[in-house]
Amino acid sequence: MEKKKRYSDYNAYLRNLYGERVQKISVDAGLTCPNRDGSLSDIGCIYCNSKGSGTGAFRRGLGIREQIEAGKLPAMKKYKARKFLAYFQSYSNTYTSAGHMKSMYDEALSCEGVVGMAVGTRPDCVDEEKIDIIRSYTKDYLVWLEYGLQSVHDVTLDRINRGHDFAAFERAMALTTRKPGINVCAHIILGLPGEDREMMLEAAKIISDCGVNGVKIHLLYVIRDTPLDRMWQAGEYTPLEQQAYVDLVCDFLERLPEHIIIQRITGDPHASELQAPAWAGRYRETFNMIQHTLETRDTWQGSLCGADRPF
Repeated sequence: MEKKKRYSDYNAYLRNLYGERVQKISVDAGLTCPNRDGSLSDIGCIYCNSKGSGTGAFRRGLGIREQIEAGKLPAMKKYKARKFLAYFQSYSNTYTSAGHMKSMYDEALSCEGVVGMAVGTRPDCVDEEKIDIIRSYTKDYLVWLEYGLQSVHDVTLDRINRGHDFAAFERAMALTTRKPGINVCAHIILGLPGEDREMMLEAAKIISDCGVNGVKIHLLYVIRDTPLDRMWQAGEYTPLEQQAYVDLVCDFLERLPEHIIIQRITGDPHASELQAPAWAGRYRETFNMIQHTLETRDTWQGSLCGADRPF
């Protein structure tokens, strides 16, 4: 039996809900982003490549149902999974008409074995109508809305060409949480240009106070042919060292209340796109280092918030 983690693990959360493995399947709905289509910018965030952190499946002609059915096969073979979450990952999955949004979600949730969905988007790409559509599914399905926040500091958001400020996240949270049902996950990146340890760790308290249900912690790595790549090659950006990142993640977890579900603790870049740091491609090694460091410190998620041992 796998040893219980020292943080509120997402897979364990799903297993507790459904009594078995539930596997996420990434879906590319063919949308774009206001930071790419010229509404805000045409270059995107400095670290983002042209695929928008997704699979590119839509460009290959695969519809939503086809992507889900194809994604089931390896999950069933590897994990014996019978239940699935449709993860709308690429770009901003509320950046379209309300009617198109609903048709996307209806198609995904009609697939056999799909028990819920996770919708990745930007906090400046929601409104009351769109939130109400997403909430309408919560009666019958598990629903997570994932906001790409990345940083709580406006100076950083401007530096990375994010195209929105922290107040946009606060407004999105107010809309999303005004009625129950939708679980909210905030994405945070560690190692952004100009941020020191104190700035990064401040995010843990701030997003906790905003009422999020989950967090994804990402490493900032350099992807080929991005503005960040040009900064790195010019010596204007230095990625975090592996142990420094591991220590930051552990520090961050200590400051997050234990009820917040940890959906990710590091990145997993495509090897063909990764420029730096090289260790970012060794996901399992970094993951194990984080577990080991928590054990060595004898610490756990929420330990600085008064949480008891979770094991």
